[in-house]
Amino acid sequence: MTRIALATSAKYPDLTEDDRLLLQPLAAWGLDACPAIWTDANFRWSSCDAVVIRSCWDYHLKSKEFLLWIAHLETAGVVVLNRPALLRWNTSKIYLRDLESRGVAIVPTVWPEPGPRVSLRDELKKIGWQKAVIKPRISATAHRTQLVSQDTARSAQDLFDELRNGVGVMLQKFVDSIAVEGEWSLIFFNLVFSHGVLKTPRLGDFRVQNDFGGSSRIAEPPACAIESANRILRLLESTVYARVDGVVEDGQFLLMELELIEPALFLDGHAEAPARFANAIQQSISTHR
Repeated sequence: MTRIALATSAKYPDLTEDDRLLLQPLAAWGLDACPAIWTDANFRWSSCDAVVIRSCWDYHLKSKEFLLWIAHLETAGVVVLNRPALLRWNTSKIYLRDLESRGVAIVPTVWPEPGPRVSLRDELKKIGWQKAVIKPRISATAHRTQLVSQDTARSAQDLFDELRNGVGVMLQKFVDSIAVEGEWSLIFFNLVFSHGVLKTPRLGDFRVQNDFGGSSRIAEPPACAIESANRILRLLESTVYARVDGVVEDGQFLLMELELIEPALFLDGHAEAPARFANAIQQSISTHR
């Protein structure tokens, strides 16, 4: 039987409830899947035929160690899903700038570089944005993410400075429709659309993650969102799993983030999703034999 590890973090040693839904359909394909904590130095990764990156939700706090671990698996000849080159590319949100240069419509974003101190308030005035979201270039689950306006920029200046001269910073224009219409997550397995999720923040917040009181539900995305997500993923050649996050503005889908490392895939909300994901994993492993 083929042995695969579902890589997780120490906080979820037995996988998340969502990822546990994978175990039965994987077994049906003859894949013996077990959880494995990616930071566990005693786990024998070489004993696995493949490693599927799942709830490694602390990778952004140890990004260098994470990339070294991926390189170790690659050197050992272990199949890694998604493929290592894609994971490395997706680790820093600078990939958005790469996609924009290739014709992808993204939420308007600027990329302040390290250097002498600049006023965040002046930066927002120069761009012409009343509100923006500060994000680290390496982040997950809205870690160190802050909504600012020209009026409140001074309170976020220290965070802006620290990120700009540290892991890197990005400023994304705040899209007001998120608070009203929500943010879309489109889930794909082996480049095939599986299901859509509409996420909305709690009243008075801007973050859609359930960690901050956001809510989500399975819903049918607009055609423009699916078409745009398909075009984006075709640029990448191959992904076993992908989550395309964005908003619809004036009939156009704007990419906010492309999640290829450890996204929640909302398997529990769609009856066929676990089997679809398991099938995608099985197909990918088969191509490596």
